[in-house]
Amino acid sequence: MTLRQVGDNEFVEEHGGDYEDFTAGMVIRHWPGRTISETDNTWLTLLTMNQHPLHFDTAYGAKAEYGQVLVNSGITLCLVGGMTVQALSARAVANLGWDKVRLKDPVFVGDTLYATSRILAKRLSKSRPGNGIITVETTGTKSTGETVITFERSFLVRCREQG
Repeated sequence: MTLRQVGDNEFVEEHGGDYEDFTAGMVIRHWPGRTISETDNTWLTLLTMNQHPLHFDTAYGAKAEYGQVLVNSGITLCLVGGMTVQALSARAVANLGWDKVRLKDPVFVGDTLYATSRILAKRLSKSRPGNGIITVETTGTKSTGETVITFERSFLVRCREQG
């Protein structure tokens, strides 16, 4: 979070950044983390019409490979991606896409996840003057240290300096 003074002893809380705020190699530890509840997993799995019982049927999950229900991997991607918005893309013009999404370790109800991002590259947009493209690699980890997901994401941000 950044505070920008807008008046005498008055500040505005800002999130995200402009093109100039990012440098290749920067590492950002996002905060806070999030513990996944059974309700999160069941509701979001069914909301997205994923019918696999491994995500919401505890009797089925008990007999499956991990002996319990697994958190839907789509939830893991959305949750870890969402953790990055405040620091990275809260002021983005557009999200451009995700690449190289890799699921590394299973996530279970009760796991607490954290996210870290590394700025891979930045460049000025060729088609949108006054904007730049930021590419990041994000890693989601459990509180116990296991990496559960990695992915790259690119988004378009405004430049403070037009030139």
